[in-house]
Amino acid sequence: MKRVLAFVTAVGVLGTGVALAWFYSNGNVEPSTDLTAAPIETPSTAAVSESTLAGPAIYVISSPESSVSFTLNEELRGADATVVGSTNQVAGEIVVDFENPSASLLGDIVVNARTFATDSNNRNRAIRGVILNTDTFEFITFSPTSIDGLPTEPTDEITFTVTGDLTIRDVTRPVRFEVQVSGSSDRIEGSARSTVNRSDFDLIIPNVPFVANVDEEVTLTIDFVAVPG
Repeated sequence: MKRVLAFVTAVGVLGTGVALAWFYSNGNVEPSTDLTAAPIETPSTAAVSESTLAGPAIYVISSPESSVSFTLNEELRGADATVVGSTNQVAGEIVVDFENPSASLLGDIVVNARTFATDSNNRNRAIRGVILNTDTFEFITFSPTSIDGLPTEPTDEITFTVTGDLTIRDVTRPVRFEVQVSGSSDRIEGSARSTVNRSDFDLIIPNVPFVANVDEEVTLTIDFVAVPG
């Protein structure tokens, strides 16, 4: 009987070890290429090349000064914990019309998912590996489809909403961001926030020791600085 119990215990330990090794499997942390986003090209903006207060101007997100983050809550070793993962590997273009803000445009936003980092290397490996599978799906993209609430008159700060298609791995869902933007001809600063459900993007947290009750809701935040392109 003791041998049977010892065997069962050994199998359980081995199974736990295999589960942990799978969960913390290490995806590639290095970007495969320089991060870029498709330029905004429309008949009215394709020829815009320099910033001016007299009409539309193209701005490019400054990666070193920007960040994309996700926030969710989990139970870690029996205690509530808030998990924050962030990266500055974000690219995109904005067309701003200072005289008529309602004519402004937002291009695709691209994030390199391999570079998300939290306060745990094990969690980082899990995110790159089994959760986001960044070896295959390196980039997260947001493609705007509509902008609502832009003013028609110049103002120091603008609050509006952007709706678009968010693609994580091979799943695309409509998402709406609440956005605040302020700035001048030399520099634009802004923040965009949305809440999504993990299940909408088939993002499953496997059952592993010490981790439980991971929130279904995830807060996505883009804090950006954009400069004339």
